Amino acid sequence: MLKEFAAFINKGNVLDLAVGVIIAGAFGKIVTALTDDFILPIVSLLTKGIDFSTKVWVLGPIPADFKGNPTNLADLKKAGVAAFGYGDFIGVVINFLIMAFVVFMLVKFANKMLKRTDEDATPENVLLLREIRDNLKK
Repeated sequence: MLKEFAAFINKGNVLDLAVGVIIAGAFGKIVTALTDDFILPIVSLLTKGIDFSTKVWVLGPIPADFKGNPTNLADLKKAGVAAFGYGDFIGVVINFLIMAFVVFMLVKFANKMLKRTDEDATPENVLLLREIRDNLKK
């Protein structure tokens, strides 16, 4: 069983997948930082100072002994208050759109490269048929 596991791990596809997952995780952090530290502050500036991190819909009653910030989603959750942090949700949607666009561009580039490679390579049977044709002409 250990030999089978080692053979599975040593397959090229598994290692490629592992590298892809690690790179995707790092890239996800870059996109999150881009969204949180660049895009959302610009959107906040364009919307006259709206801070999206404080945008929360409180869905349930706030307890009388609540000592946190009523616009802080973490404080509300800690107190057991049902709340929807739609400002954070907007940030996550922006992250998703950026990641989806990057994946789209990567797939588009890969398809273009694969198509070009396929067009450049002539199958062996076609080359053989051309050679036979040329010999018959002689």
